Amino acid sequence: MYILGISAYYHDSAACLLMDGEIVAAVQEERFTRIKNDSAFPEKSIKYCLDHAGITLTEISYIAYYEKPFLKFERLLETYLAFAPAGIKSFLKAFPSWLKDKLFFKRMLIKALQQIDPGWEYDGKNLLFTDHHRSHAASAFYPSPFHRAVILTADGVGEWMTTSVAVGTANKIENINHINFPHSLGLLYSAFTYYLGFKVNCDEYKVMGLSSYGRPVYVDRILEHLIDVKQDGSYRLNMQYFNYAAGLTMTSEKFNGLFESPPRVPGSEVTAFHMDIANSIQQVTELVMLRITTDLYRRYPGADLCLAGGVALNCVINGAILKRSGFKNIWIQPAAGDAGGCLGAAYAVYYEHLQQERLITSCHDKMQSALLGPSYKPAEIERVLSFHNLRFEKMDDDELYETIAVDLANQKVIGYFKGRMEFGPRALGARSIIADARSAEMQSILNKKIKFRESFRPFAPVVLEEYADEYFDLEVPSPYMLMVGKVRSEKRIPANFELATNVIESAKQARSIVPAITHFDFTARLQTVNSEQHPDLYKLITAFYGLTGCPMIINTSFNRMDEPIVCTPADAVLCYLGTGMDVLVIENYIVRKQTY
Repeated sequence: MYILGISAYYHDSAACLLMDGEIVAAVQEERFTRIKNDSAFPEKSIKYCLDHAGITLTEISYIAYYEKPFLKFERLLETYLAFAPAGIKSFLKAFPSWLKDKLFFKRMLIKALQQIDPGWEYDGKNLLFTDHHRSHAASAFYPSPFHRAVILTADGVGEWMTTSVAVGTANKIENINHINFPHSLGLLYSAFTYYLGFKVNCDEYKVMGLSSYGRPVYVDRILEHLIDVKQDGSYRLNMQYFNYAAGLTMTSEKFNGLFESPPRVPGSEVTAFHMDIANSIQQVTELVMLRITTDLYRRYPGADLCLAGGVALNCVINGAILKRSGFKNIWIQPAAGDAGGCLGAAYAVYYEHLQQERLITSCHDKMQSALLGPSYKPAEIERVLSFHNLRFEKMDDDELYETIAVDLANQKVIGYFKGRMEFGPRALGARSIIADARSAEMQSILNKKIKFRESFRPFAPVVLEEYADEYFDLEVPSPYMLMVGKVRSEKRIPANFELATNVIESAKQARSIVPAITHFDFTARLQTVNSEQHPDLYKLITAFYGLTGCPMIINTSFNRMDEPIVCTPADAVLCYLGTGMDVLVIENYIVRKQTY
């Protein structure tokens, strides 16, 4: 039995395919269209899933959409009425779209599906809708290795819910509690993302990265004026300070007055004030999530925890939950944002609508290391390399890994493309840029010459799982780069920060024996790798370890700032040629910047 899951029309559209409860394929539309966070109907993603399985749309038993459009329309309409006349401009902007298309959403969806396969027909039963937070919860619980778990979903907003708690047992999920729009932890964080001059629903991770440079100067002000947090983590926002409910901006003039400054102009200088703002909202968001999870552990002692929703991509908070909430076993959906909703919708149909038995057969999850996207054959790769007049050499695996290890040790930056592409926002060693974590200059080199992005942005390590505890204080594996741990004190290097002229300059000083991945506060967003779950990446790092004695390398996404991660060999070549990367590896082909 095949089930196709779809998320679309808000941001980060995606599609996935299940066969008898196993994930066959999953991919985001942005990877094909090259439009970051593309919200369009995921036509190309659906076609990839079908092609990979070798089937047509007519062979799909059920198609599952990740939310209920009529409930979302109800929320928008009630919100506009509640805030009238303040939201008239936003109302006039949004309402024509709903009248034209979204009120007839099912018809629009059927038409889009029939354009992919004219032979497919809607029979009244084969197109199903699940609500947004249900999709998130299902995406977190059903692929997890847990028979029973508490499920926490926190994001901007679905139809109405913004934060929800459920309990999953076997093939059922029971909703326990929730908080509704306009009170939203995700939108609170996004409001500060907007205020700091970054893109909403896109750049929240920049705020997280910036936060470690700042101080919690404004925590009390935020808690006093913007959000009322109870001991169990339930909360309410003071909507006088926000404009997202019915306006065209995230924050109001009163918000600007509270912090005595207008929003930062995008692209302008990032000052100590902005760092302090980022740190303060990071601290407040962490406080709320810790109160929620601590109270949940009190109510469900000894339980496991699953996380989903955009807030679950905040790996700093995830690390804090692991250390301080009481939960010992935590599983986070690697595509925790809206892309993962397609997976949850499909699983909800399989387990809940069809009541299929759910078996937990091992300690591993069902995500297959999130390597669920396209891979490419030698003939396709050679055609692209030849088209660009690139000299290449083909090697067997052992020679390739040894060659890469030498290049890394010689401070080369390598674009690394191997196997199936990752599903979710993190590059996990299939579409990655890799480099030597021991280099004190490598963070600056990567930011300036490769990624073309802000100088404060940190880089993550990927480390052999058996050596992770030697370097970091994270006591559990982190295969999806969704946990932060601190570099152990014995690996740190004392630094004289008084010599620096500002915070960013002081951040460039080596803080540990692996300075390129050690953030300003000695943290690192950690990916661990073992031979069973990701054998290719494990062999590569093992070769580097044998040569250097260092069991980790830098792993950052194979793209430039504001571009999606590369998908095809052609994408990889264009990114390689347009940056300062030294070496390109596509499968077993290695390229250096020499032309005929």
